Amino acid sequence: MKHEMQKNESVMEAIELIQNAKAAQEILRTFSQEKIDAIVYSMAEAVRRETIQLAQMAVSETGFGNVKDKITKNEFATNALYQYIKDLKTVGILRKDTETKTMDIAVPLGVLGALIPSTNPTSTAIFKTLVAIKSGNGIVISPHPSAKNCIQETVRIIHEAAVDAGAPAGIIGCMTELSLEGTQELMHNKDTALILATGGEAMVRAAYSSGNPAIGVGPGNCPAFIDKTANIKNAVKKIISSKTFDNGVICASEQSIVIEEAIESQVRQEITAQGGYFLSEEESEKLSHFILRENGTMNPAIVGKTAGYVAEMAGLVIPDNVKLLVSKQSTVSKTNPYSREKLTPILAMYVENDSKSAIKRCVELLENEGSGHTASIHSENEKIIQDFSVQVPVSRCLVNTPSALGAIGATTELIPSMTLGCGAVGGSSVSDNVGPEHLINIKRVVYDFDCCVSKVA
Repeated sequence: MKHEMQKNESVMEAIELIQNAKAAQEILRTFSQEKIDAIVYSMAEAVRRETIQLAQMAVSETGFGNVKDKITKNEFATNALYQYIKDLKTVGILRKDTETKTMDIAVPLGVLGALIPSTNPTSTAIFKTLVAIKSGNGIVISPHPSAKNCIQETVRIIHEAAVDAGAPAGIIGCMTELSLEGTQELMHNKDTALILATGGEAMVRAAYSSGNPAIGVGPGNCPAFIDKTANIKNAVKKIISSKTFDNGVICASEQSIVIEEAIESQVRQEITAQGGYFLSEEESEKLSHFILRENGTMNPAIVGKTAGYVAEMAGLVIPDNVKLLVSKQSTVSKTNPYSREKLTPILAMYVENDSKSAIKRCVELLENEGSGHTASIHSENEKIIQDFSVQVPVSRCLVNTPSALGAIGATTELIPSMTLGCGAVGGSSVSDNVGPEHLINIKRVVYDFDCCVSKVA
C-alpha cells in the first residue's frame, strides 16, 4: 500500500513539474537573447561557487569516484561549457541572407525531460540545465535514486540563481518522489518535448520507446590503439591518467589497449613503471567474476572504485601503489567482461600481429559493445590514423589525447558536453557532442524567386 502511494505521488509530482515548466517556458520563450544570456551567466556563476561542496556531496552519497576529479568535472561543466555557449545565438533570427532571400529563426522545443546518472551526477545536472535555458527551454530532471540529494541540491542552486536573474519560477524542476513510474511519466508525458537520457542501456532504450523525441547516450567501450610509431611513454601516461580519472566513471574512458606485438615489451614496461599491474591468468579469472553480474550487466560494487579496492574485493594481493589493473586478453564476447565497458580502473590488453589486425580488433570490440561512441589512437603515422578513423564505428575518434577528457571536449575542440551522441549505429539520433544548438528547431523562411521555372529546368 505504501509503495502504491509512493508511485502515485511520484507520477503526480512529475505531471506537476512538467506543467509548471511548461507555463514558465511560455514566458521564457518571449525573452531576448540578452536576457537569456544574463540568466545563464547567473546560473553558471552560482554553481561555480559551489563546485567543491557539490563534488563532496556526490562522492559521499554515491561512493563513486573522488572529490578532486568531481570538482574538475563540475568546473568543466561551468567554465568550459559557459565559454562555449555564452556567445552562441539561440534566440530569434539566427541568420538572414538578403541575396538568397532566406532567414533562419530559432524555435525552442518546450520542456525537456532529463535523466541524470549516478556516475557523473552534479556535472551532468549542471550541463543539462545550462544548455536547456540557453536554448530557451524548460527542463524537468529525474535524478538517479542513489544520487538524488546531490542532484537536487545542484538544481536548487541553479534554479534559485535563474529566478533571481529574471527567469520564471518553475522553469527548472527536479523530482523528489522517485519511482520508475514517475520517470516513465516524465518520458511519456505529451508535454515533454524531448528527453535527454544519459545512463544505462535499458534506460536509453526506454527513452527512445517513449513516443517522444529523445537524445540518448548508452554505454561506451573505447579501445585505445597504440601504434608502433607512437611516443609510448606519453601514450601510456595519457591512457592511465584518463582511465583513472574519477576512478574511471566517464563512459568515454579507455576500456582496452590494443597494441602491435613488436612493442609489447615496451608497453608492458611503461605501464608497470607508471602504476599499472598486470594480472596473471589466475588473477584475471578471479577478478572476472566481480566485473559482471549474473544478468550480464556491470557490477555496481566496482564502479568508480580504486584499483586497490577492487582487487581487495576480489581477494587479490597487489602492491599499494597500483593505479590500474591490466589483463591480457585474446577473445571478445558479451560473456568476456574484459572486452566490455568497465567503469573502474580495469583495462584489457590485446596484442596483435600488425596495425591492420589491431584496427580489426578495435572494430570487433566496438561491435561487441559501444558502437557509435568513442575510440582513440596514439600514433605519429597519418596513414594509420586515417585508416583507423575510417574503419572504427564511432562518433568520436581521438588522436594522441586522453579519451575521457578528449571525448567531452576538455582536451579537444569538440563541443564541451556531458551528453555524447552516438549516432544511428549506436542507437542515437545525434552523433555530435550535444549542445544548445541541438535543443532548438530551425524555422526556415524562404521567398519565391523570379526565375523558378528556369532553375527547375
